Amino acid sequence: MAHRIISTIALTGARVFGRAFAEAYKQASASQKYAAANSATGANTLSSSGLTLDEACRILNVSPPKGGQGNLERVHEQFKRLFDMNDPKRGGSFYLQSKVLRARERLELEAQKLNRQQQQAPPPDQQANAPPGS
Repeated sequence: MAHRIISTIALTGARVFGRAFAEAYKQASASQKYAAANSATGANTLSSSGLTLDEACRILNVSPPKGGQGNLERVHEQFKRLFDMNDPKRGGSFYLQSKVLRARERLELEAQKLNRQQQQAPPPDQQANAPPGS
């Protein structure tokens, strides 16, 4: 009689855990599909390192790039200063040094994207003088 009760409990428990595992797998799969579907819009805010543009600007204490090279010079100055300050050989943090590096890469990526957009768009005076219907 005891073996029957124990086997019933074990089978019921296995069934419950099996269903819970299957449900968790479905949710994880749906989440992954959602993230993949929205990767086109996610590419506007995230780079491969996972930093947002705002977070990268806060790390390096700079304003978001607006297409000018002067802003990149400021980014590089801040990067050099913070990267050297966090050198592990001088008692700094490798983690913070990595964050500073990823922030610089993210801001450079954004500046490159803005430069490409500016090169593809015709100058504003050509848009105003374009014939109607074009």
